[in-house]
Amino acid sequence: MLSVPTLWVVFLINFFALGLVWTHVMRSYPSFTPARYWTAGCFILSAGAAIGMLRGVIDNTGPMIVGGGSIVLAACLIGMGIYRFYGRSVSWWLAIGLTLWCMAGLAFFLLVVNSMAARIVIYSVTQGIPIALTLPLMLDRTARRNPGARMAATVAILMIAVFAVRSCAALAGVGGELTVVHFNDFQAAMVLMLVFLSMALNFGLLLMAIDRLRSEVENLALVDDLTGIANRRHLLQRMHEQCEMSMRSGEPFAVLAIDLDGFKAINDSHGHAAGDECLRRFASAAQSRLRPCDLLARTGGDEFCVVMPATTLREGAMFARFIIEESRTLSQQDSDGRITIAASIGVAQWTFQVGLHPERLIAAADAALYNAKKLGKDRYAVHDPDSETMPTLVPPLRKIA
Repeated sequence: MLSVPTLWVVFLINFFALGLVWTHVMRSYPSFTPARYWTAGCFILSAGAAIGMLRGVIDNTGPMIVGGGSIVLAACLIGMGIYRFYGRSVSWWLAIGLTLWCMAGLAFFLLVVNSMAARIVIYSVTQGIPIALTLPLMLDRTARRNPGARMAATVAILMIAVFAVRSCAALAGVGGELTVVHFNDFQAAMVLMLVFLSMALNFGLLLMAIDRLRSEVENLALVDDLTGIANRRHLLQRMHEQCEMSMRSGEPFAVLAIDLDGFKAINDSHGHAAGDECLRRFASAAQSRLRPCDLLARTGGDEFCVVMPATTLREGAMFARFIIEESRTLSQQDSDGRITIAASIGVAQWTFQVGLHPERLIAAADAALYNAKKLGKDRYAVHDPDSETMPTLVPPLRKIA
């Protein structure tokens, strides 16, 4: 028979090592809050195992109750970390309640009615509840795209099954006698299986974390640091997708090329901090005039571009006018009355001549933008693929006193 202290040693070593791994993740990625719960869970489980090793050395009551409660608390923390991973709120009351319930049950069936089988059932149920509560999150259709979530969900189901089998076997007396210091072979095998599954669950959580952090890095690579909108890489990626969709459906989309007028003068006169604030304010104002499906990107310096799905040239011109009006309003609201935000915009529409080459569409929008600049700035012009670029004039912005 495998002794209980030996099983606790296995728990202690494995989960202390996992706690060190999660500590590294937590320190490397401070904003990844689930790692805090998983780190605490592994170390508390390791501490619970260390306390459990004292059974048979000193009085059995304290080590069994405190050690068992610690392991249930660790299971709750693991579940709470999964909840935080999916952006859900966590309940400390549930964790505290399950821990106290476990400790009270262990104490009752140790001091009042000595029943090893009942203690195993309480211990299994209180560990299984927080794990079971995470299954709806990990088995969600969207969550299953994460391979780590699929692995963690599978392992969680197996753990719940082992808890159930272990409890039923203890109540039915399967495997023979159970004592505080020694389990029978069947129960020892169940505990070893739970150790293995607990490690596998942590590996699944680690895969979930890696996938999430990798996605965040990929998203950061598509975002402009200054304005928080899309960058040039994201723009080109989106335009390639739109060209492919339009080639299949024949539905046009519009592109707006935007350049802020007099931006260099703002930097020279008021400093780069004022220029950066100007860019942020314009990006926010322009975004407010666009639809959720539209993509606003900063392509460099004071240059922006908008991709507008399912939009004709005429509709794109209408949005260009909205953006110019919004930039004028923004200038009029400037508290100092010194910074004038004006924009010139070129509008172009995808055609079959553009095909799968988004750079052709960008060039057409740039040509229209150049024409708007040439005609006095603070206006938009549209690119007509069947004739010369036809400007649509907008009265220039009056300077603010």
